[in-house]
Amino acid sequence: MTKDWNTRTKLVHAGTRRSQYGEVSEAIFLTQGFVYDTAEAAEARFLKAGPDEFIYARYGNPTVRMFEDRIAALEGAEDAFATASGMAAVNGALMSMLKAGDHLVASRALFGSCLYILEDILTRFGVEVTFVDGTDLDAWRGAIRADTTAVFLESISNPTLEVIDLEAVAEIAHGVGALVVVDNVFATPIYSRALQMGADVVIYSTTKHIDGQGRCLGGVVLGSQQFIRKTVEPYLKHTGGAMSPFNAWVMLKGMETLDIRVRAMTDSATAIATALDGDARLARVIFPHLPSHPQHAVARRMIARGGTMLSLDIKGGQAAAFRFLNALQIFTISNNLGDAKSIVTHPATTTHQRLGEDQRMALGITPGLVRVSVGLEDADDLLADLTGALAAV
Repeated sequence: MTKDWNTRTKLVHAGTRRSQYGEVSEAIFLTQGFVYDTAEAAEARFLKAGPDEFIYARYGNPTVRMFEDRIAALEGAEDAFATASGMAAVNGALMSMLKAGDHLVASRALFGSCLYILEDILTRFGVEVTFVDGTDLDAWRGAIRADTTAVFLESISNPTLEVIDLEAVAEIAHGVGALVVVDNVFATPIYSRALQMGADVVIYSTTKHIDGQGRCLGGVVLGSQQFIRKTVEPYLKHTGGAMSPFNAWVMLKGMETLDIRVRAMTDSATAIATALDGDARLARVIFPHLPSHPQHAVARRMIARGGTMLSLDIKGGQAAAFRFLNALQIFTISNNLGDAKSIVTHPATTTHQRLGEDQRMALGITPGLVRVSVGLEDADDLLADLTGALAAV
């Protein structure tokens, strides 16, 4: 029945489990373990737990399972495993599937912590990693080999909002039997159906839009039941990256308003990007659905709307960007995104500061680049705040 529901219905009801008390709001099962009636029952559950049976909170929990079922129903995935953070999801998905001697091809435009996992951790354990310009399909074709195990990419990159042709990359990767792993945070589960476009594994930092109110860390890995339960779950349950029951409950509450929030934020982001495009004080405005975006045609095909994120490249470099940031009154300087509160970030000195200058410039992360996460405030107020801060530059 869930498959026949529309998005907002799934976001409110999918995966719901009720106790004998018949509660309306999902229950938080704050317990690290579970009780067995007999020693024989404990033995049986450890041998094979049923769909509504649990052993230990690191392995699974009723509240966490509700969240996993709900996000899987939304994404159209067979199964999901919830994690302690978005980076736990990235690390868990990749480390569980790769081994020494495997070959991974990745887009070079990635979040700083993702680059650390690929450049420092995976290579330390003998995985060969090749980076490519994710927007260049010939680069993917040249890098993917007959022995390539997987490819990894952000469907929309952080923070320069490059849009990758996921369908085309998936076709190339699947031609050699490689799995396609996609960090889909900027696209959001509202606007993108990455699995339908060829992804095998989809990752979200639920800290972002899914919580949406700056409260809790969380992540999730989605894919086939075989991959989630036979590859991801054994790795994560033994290494301890599971989501807490309380955080899962927060994510469930966030999902109830996810569609409404994301669409309202996108309306404001679209209006702001359109109004600022061509401003003489900006070297560029980056927003996937602006005609000026380098991958505009791909973006229109890959994501239903432009999303909640944009980036502004302010003329005058870091000094000008800092004057701009310090003059803002509504926007908050922080490094989160997808929040109800509008947030600005200077990637070159924060989220991507560990990269060398040459590497940042190759990725388009200039000293003047400011990443903007548009929240739920009034769009006119937000635009006035941005234009007022630009005047201070």
